[in-house]
Amino acid sequence: MSGVLDALVGAPERALLAAVKVLALFVTAVVVFRLTGRRALAELAPFDFVTAVAVGALIGRTATATDASWLDGAAALIALLLAHLVVVRLRFLPGIRRMADPPPRLLVHDGVVQQPALRRCGMTRHDLDIVLRQHGVTELAAVRLAVFEPNGAISVIARTEQGGPADGHDLPSTTGPGGADGRDT
Repeated sequence: MSGVLDALVGAPERALLAAVKVLALFVTAVVVFRLTGRRALAELAPFDFVTAVAVGALIGRTATATDASWLDGAAALIALLLAHLVVVRLRFLPGIRRMADPPPRLLVHDGVVQQPALRRCGMTRHDLDIVLRQHGVTELAAVRLAVFEPNGAISVIARTEQGGPADGHDLPSTTGPGGADGRDT
């Protein structure tokens, strides 16, 4: 019975040490995220997502490992976040940007679903319908544009009765002249 109790409770000093390490790593992560910017938490591009998951795994593993100190975890955490910062900065170079950020994909244009783009994004028509309903759109004809953004979000621009965007402004071009689909809008 004491084996079961030991497995459930363990050594109280180890639990206290784990709690202290996780709090110290949390503070370290907050400070480093503050210094490197909020990007990894606010707009999850694929490399941001990997960083966020790795930070969580690193904090959890270091906090509960008896063979890893706070300094070990903090050094790994800082190295990971600095690598993330380097990728964020390198994205200003066109070749790196193409590798780090997928291009936006036009899913709906003037009420017409762009099936090849939908397929490239790994979405079904049912998935698109769900997203449109979440944006308050009940009829496909009411959609001027639906764009699969580089961070995985889907932007939906509804038509007004006059046929323009709901806010009365044209969208800025996402890929140069002609907009996201290459046509003048």
